[in-house]
Amino acid sequence: MYLPLTPDGQTPVRVLTIGGTDSGGSAGVQADSRSMALLGVHACVAVTAVTVQNSLRVSDIHVIPPQVVADQVRVVVSDIGIGAAKTGMLATEATIEAVAQVCREVGIGQDGSIPFVVDPVSASIHGDPLLPDSALDALRHTLIPMATVLTPNLDEVRLLVGIDVTDDRTARRAAEALHKFGQRWTIVKGGHLRSSPFSSDLLYDGERFHELSAPRVDTAHDHGAGDTLATATASALAHGYDVPAAIAFAKEWTTRSLQASYPLGAGHGPVSALRRLREH
Repeated sequence: MYLPLTPDGQTPVRVLTIGGTDSGGSAGVQADSRSMALLGVHACVAVTAVTVQNSLRVSDIHVIPPQVVADQVRVVVSDIGIGAAKTGMLATEATIEAVAQVCREVGIGQDGSIPFVVDPVSASIHGDPLLPDSALDALRHTLIPMATVLTPNLDEVRLLVGIDVTDDRTARRAAEALHKFGQRWTIVKGGHLRSSPFSSDLLYDGERFHELSAPRVDTAHDHGAGDTLATATASALAHGYDVPAAIAFAKEWTTRSLQASYPLGAGHGPVSALRRLREH
């Protein structure tokens, strides 16, 4: 299952990722750009922060000035144009406010014509904080309401609405609580519920639940899985998919990327979309 490739010499679909770097190359804008390339999408990037990290830990974060982040978004959309945008690590309250403001200005999000995937990154896979407590309210009340689809993992669900997801009942409670922030669609991802033999995600539009399930992939190398799902969702939306179809595509893409994950360094290795190079 792939997105259509643009013929040589023609401009491909463009997607903008707004997020932080990963010097280890497993997550962040590096993972987003890699996934987009293998999906046949041209990746545009607005860097919010530079992290100093490897497979074991995040040891430092250098935050890009919020106005510089906003300017990156503005110049890309005004010249190149994009079919969708996604966020990753936004680092600070000021950056969240700046991103929300520029997105409103250029038509990204619910009030505009450009679909917007908000991945509310707040901690690394190692448990290192990537978003201070002071920024959570800005995320809840400024940026998330603009989203076409919100894609938190279970740790982020707990931070945002205080609900520990342990089963289908609590997943539904969490989806309903999250949806009160005002985004169009909410997905509660079950990938971190490791006690289940299945990775089950719950998509909610305020009225109906859509369940997506896949057998759990037995791997310790899942760094970048959340980035991959959000990126694939944004890429499919840019191709004109509706949200349920985009999420279903992204779920399959992420599952297959988990199946192809590999060790890297002494810690968590990344999920891998490189398998596409063998299939085509």
